[in-house]
Amino acid sequence: MTKVMYGKDGGQMRRKVGAVILAIFAVLLLQDRASISRAETPVRYDAESIYAYVEEAVLYVRAYRDDGTLKDVGSGFLIQPDGTALTAYHVVEGAARLGCVRNDGSEAACRILVLDEAADTAVLMLPPPGKDSPYPYLPLRTGPVKHGEKVFAIGYPMKGTKIITEGIVNAPGVPINGKERVLMSATLVNGMSGGPLVDQDGYAAGLLSGSLRTMSGIHLAVDAETVKRVVSRKGS
Repeated sequence: MTKVMYGKDGGQMRRKVGAVILAIFAVLLLQDRASISRAETPVRYDAESIYAYVEEAVLYVRAYRDDGTLKDVGSGFLIQPDGTALTAYHVVEGAARLGCVRNDGSEAACRILVLDEAADTAVLMLPPPGKDSPYPYLPLRTGPVKHGEKVFAIGYPMKGTKIITEGIVNAPGVPINGKERVLMSATLVNGMSGGPLVDQDGYAAGLLSGSLRTMSGIHLAVDAETVKRVVSRKGS
């Protein structure tokens, strides 16, 4: 049997080979970790992408009196492909009939399924969609928003003109006159009530409700979980 002997040069060679193997292993480990990190990072949309994604699901809501005159206007949004939609309670309160104007300008009569004053939420139903043309809709988010999370508000300050504003969640759940609301810095103006508060993942994180007179630049939304509880009553 031949015995292999390592002298001074042989020891240096082993150390060099070992160093190379460790370097290769480190590179492979870092690549693996990078791929895992990328896979776990959710897609985040900017304002332009959010608007393009949401615009066809947002409605211009017209509330009429008995005599056919316009009582109030606001915004709304579809949350299911069958025509289930949302708006703010205060937009449709006391209305004799409602009209929901879609993105293409067509107006359809819609009926109220549920009214909840405390949640400032009204659940509406548009006419049944065509067999092969379900309504575009915006799904409701699961889980609360967080402090500092970026959000977008979309609604109609005037007929035929939707706008989008951007801000952050200032506080996810604050009692305002005994009713819990999301505080956020995305600007709201008259006519946007009832529109969606959209998160960066493209979900409706809430329903736009109003503004705080005592805090300039801070606005209100009803969180998605509260809205879901109202929607769950539509079949009762």
